[in-house]
Amino acid sequence: MEKSKTVAVLKRIVTSLILAPVVLGAVLLGNPFVNILVLVSGAMLSWEWAKMVPNQNNSVFALSYLTSLAVAALIADAFSVLWVMCGVTALVWYKARNEEHRKLLTLGVPYITLGLGAIVWLFNCVGVPTTIWFVVTIWSVDIGGYLVGCSLKGPKLAPKISPNKTWAGLGGGMLFAVIVSVIYAYIISGGQACLAFGLLGALIGVVEQTGDLIESSIKRYLGLKDSSDLIPGHGGIFDRIDGMIFTAPFVALLFQFGLKFM
Repeated sequence: MEKSKTVAVLKRIVTSLILAPVVLGAVLLGNPFVNILVLVSGAMLSWEWAKMVPNQNNSVFALSYLTSLAVAALIADAFSVLWVMCGVTALVWYKARNEEHRKLLTLGVPYITLGLGAIVWLFNCVGVPTTIWFVVTIWSVDIGGYLVGCSLKGPKLAPKISPNKTWAGLGGGMLFAVIVSVIYAYIISGGQACLAFGLLGALIGVVEQTGDLIESSIKRYLGLKDSSDLIPGHGGIFDRIDGMIFTAPFVALLFQFGLKFM
């Protein structure tokens, strides 16, 4: 048992070392690499969602999700994106009228579109440094939660949804996110925005963990352990970026309406 756990951890480390440079490299190189990365990720998410939620026509739903996402990634106008997303959502709802999991199939449209679309918005409207900060902060929540949670253990955070998550892990994820955010603020603003970004880091830690728990509850409801086996050691891409796509719209809204000083 201990050997299999070690192998699983090593797989996660190797996979992370491969994926992290790809993501950061795409952000640093800019478009079209960011759009390509988002569309490829969206294609995998669309396939996973259509496959993990039982239905009679996986390809139709997967293509619907990807179409909505493609509009969000390639068109900057928010109203156009909203209208297209609403239209695709209505079509999926109609197509799934005889499906047992109609609500979950329909949820795939806003979940994937808003999640990845918000990351594209951050890159286009706020800039490269902030996009990198957001991605690294999300990663820090996962790393901090894993390291602190495994070390301290303690009371379970939501035992019926995700038995491995602990309150210590939540605190560790928040702490790591605060540290990353404060360092970013110090580099960008010379320390003037450290408090604001420290608080934002803590909020991101909570929202990211909430997104992770929501995805875990969906998988538990569907009787699944992983969304797929696309990524060795991590399960599917949805398992890897569930917290990120849940948190991205929240962060995008804050920058749109609140964090104007950056």
